[in-house]
Amino acid sequence: MTDVTAALASPDGAAPSPPPARGTHAVLRESSWKAHWIGPQLPQPESAGLAPPATRAPFGRYLFRTSFDLAAVPHSIPARMTADARYVVHLNGREAGRGPVRSQPRRLHYDDIDLAPLALPGENTLVVVVTYYGHANSLWQPAAANATLGRDAVLVFEADLGDRLLVTDGSWQVLDPGAWHLAAAEGIHGVPVECLDARRLPPDWQTGAPDAPWRPASVIPATHLGALARSRPPTDPYGPLLPRPIGSLGGARCTPTAAAVAPCAEGPDHPHPVARVRAHLAGTDRPPPTPIVLPVELDLGPDRSQHLVVDMGRIVCGFVTVDLEAPWGTRIDLMYRESPYTPGVPDPISSPNTGARYVARGHGDRFEALEVNGFRYLHALISGDGPVRVNDVEVREHLYPRAGNAYFRSSDPELDALYTAGMRTVELNSHDAFIDCPTREQRAWVGDGVVHQMVHLTTSTDWRLAWRYVEMGNSPRSDGILPMSVVGDIEQGGGTTIPDWSLHWLHGVHNLYRYTADRDRLAELAPAARRVLAWYLPYLTADGVLSNVPEWNLVDWSSVFANDASSVVTALWARGLAEYADISALLGNHADAAWAAGLWERVRTGFEVFWDELRGTYLDHIVEGSPQPATSQAAGAAAIASGLAPAERHQRIIDRIMDPSRLVIRSWIGGDGGYDERKMADERRGVRRIDWDTEEEVVRAQPFLSYLVHDAAAIAGRTADLVRAMRDWSVFLHDGYDTFGECWGWGSPVHGWSSTPTRDLVTHVLGVTPAEPGFTRARIAPAYGLLERAEGAAPTPVGLLSVALDGTGIEVDSPLAYVLVMPDGREREYGAGHLRLAFG
Repeated sequence: MTDVTAALASPDGAAPSPPPARGTHAVLRESSWKAHWIGPQLPQPESAGLAPPATRAPFGRYLFRTSFDLAAVPHSIPARMTADARYVVHLNGREAGRGPVRSQPRRLHYDDIDLAPLALPGENTLVVVVTYYGHANSLWQPAAANATLGRDAVLVFEADLGDRLLVTDGSWQVLDPGAWHLAAAEGIHGVPVECLDARRLPPDWQTGAPDAPWRPASVIPATHLGALARSRPPTDPYGPLLPRPIGSLGGARCTPTAAAVAPCAEGPDHPHPVARVRAHLAGTDRPPPTPIVLPVELDLGPDRSQHLVVDMGRIVCGFVTVDLEAPWGTRIDLMYRESPYTPGVPDPISSPNTGARYVARGHGDRFEALEVNGFRYLHALISGDGPVRVNDVEVREHLYPRAGNAYFRSSDPELDALYTAGMRTVELNSHDAFIDCPTREQRAWVGDGVVHQMVHLTTSTDWRLAWRYVEMGNSPRSDGILPMSVVGDIEQGGGTTIPDWSLHWLHGVHNLYRYTADRDRLAELAPAARRVLAWYLPYLTADGVLSNVPEWNLVDWSSVFANDASSVVTALWARGLAEYADISALLGNHADAAWAAGLWERVRTGFEVFWDELRGTYLDHIVEGSPQPATSQAAGAAAIASGLAPAERHQRIIDRIMDPSRLVIRSWIGGDGGYDERKMADERRGVRRIDWDTEEEVVRAQPFLSYLVHDAAAIAGRTADLVRAMRDWSVFLHDGYDTFGECWGWGSPVHGWSSTPTRDLVTHVLGVTPAEPGFTRARIAPAYGLLERAEGAAPTPVGLLSVALDGTGIEVDSPLAYVLVMPDGREREYGAGHLRLAFG
């Protein structure tokens, strides 16, 4: 028997090991672990070929446990751990941590945890619940497994107990209670819908469930040529486990602001909880709910269910908890909604398909979600036989916190509200990555996140998630372009992408060049940036413009023409070339800087073909040599932001594209409250219906690409126009909603990509930006005269920079040197410290 065969034949593989030597904190910083990968069972190896196995385990949620004794609790018990796909660790019945952060499987991260605050003298019990999703979803993708590792749930853990190490090995125990399953995925949203049958879950599972049928966990070795059955990280397919790159998530505990209940008939059954609630809501014989205050007692019977609806007062996001007293077998089906249900009005196709199911055990009942969900309204369809008491509904928010005390205040309450709304919107979309929206997909789109990033850079002193955005997005396809969304089903599939999303990602890299100039980290990103730019070269015409770029050139949800020769795609690429030239120069890569600058110059010459002298802006596109009349804010703004438009044209362009009387709101795929199935079908067939005057009207950018429009207005010195346009975001703030929506008049009510007003108030109204790469000096160019008073504080690498101005003067408190632009346009240099200048 070979060593590999012997290792596989043993239920514990290479473990349990001899007792490790005395642990030290240094051991927990090494890339080689003392702990073993363990799982619920050792997968049966498939073919001995070189390709990954064809099968992997389905969804599973397992409990692992061990115990250890302490004579006394030390000051610190450092531990590190990770799992595929997710874990929650409890020590003595209390949660000690959860993770890991989403990542590509070969970049799996571990978490550092201190167990001392929850440890006790004597025996301590550690329980870890590990989730394996089985199939890719919107926030996880499976590993390219070898014969054993990467095919099912695995856990690795090690802790320094002072006189010894506690590690995962064959002495650990595992329990598969079979209590959880996922509802079948429906639609494009991809957020797991968890179902928990508490009758199958020991009520004391968090403290170790001593009477449950635990069995020994299996050590899982890597099984492939050259692995030698190694079961300790680093191993294929996870590589060197990396330290967690961001801080901890958390948040407030949120309770409903209103609740109501109505009796109802049992109704048809359905395996999907959301479908069951939705079918009930679509019924015609439903009495209106009666307002109640929790707790509430409900009467259930064979033909009598109850419909409970709670309003959280605004969009919240985190772990749902429902505390109840209910007979054995009582079922609660949950549906989470962004907006109130209106009888007789069908849900748009974009409505979230998120929710959960809980089946009561009859004692100790408390549903505590393990999946994160965002919503405002919770609908619960409660069925069973006997009285039920719902004591409470709560959401424990799980978001990446904003750090520091940055702020903006002014004499204009509307602008103050916009600043706050943008911060809340980005907060709800700041998880272990920047996501599109908390209520639907929770995907990490590589283009969307650039707005979240800019808000973080201008409102938070913690820039780790801003870096995480670009580093996680650095996962190109084999041809060099980035997936449109990373870590999840879209990247796993490797299919169609949105090429221009890669250009927004490159803009995010350039933002970090401006704000940090971290050469080492930028050097890691630069090769991907160059490959993104080079991906476009086959589509560069002899005239110097991009034409017939394939895949999904989204640009924005607005009706922008990007087919054939496209001004917008060309200008976004040119901006990327200029930004890459900056980064290359910083890194001393002068050859690449010259390459990018040369291409930019070639585009600058060719771009003239899009100029419309009569109308004073740039055309969207040219088809087979024939200029087309359509114009958009995107085209004019991209021309300015990329530097392709000569400065003498800036005023005419802004006059045209920001003239409210000319602007129309159109979208190729949505409108009138939601995504439009007919428009989407037309788009797939190549049919676009023009119902506006393309000669006189200009298609307005949706909230996402408005960041580019506002940048263009600022470059042109038209901050007043920018602020006037910004006020339109107030339309989203109504009826308790305090976040920015996805699009003008439709889409989700909480989309991170719509938060540019918050950034604008810092960078364009207070006027605080880096004066040079790395933010070693600041530039302060306030929008004088727009407001009676404005003040705020913005983060820099060395602390907050404060600005306050009114009609009498300006006051600055800066931790670093800065350039101050005076009301007459002159610039003055100042050192770090406090300054008060009176105007007169």
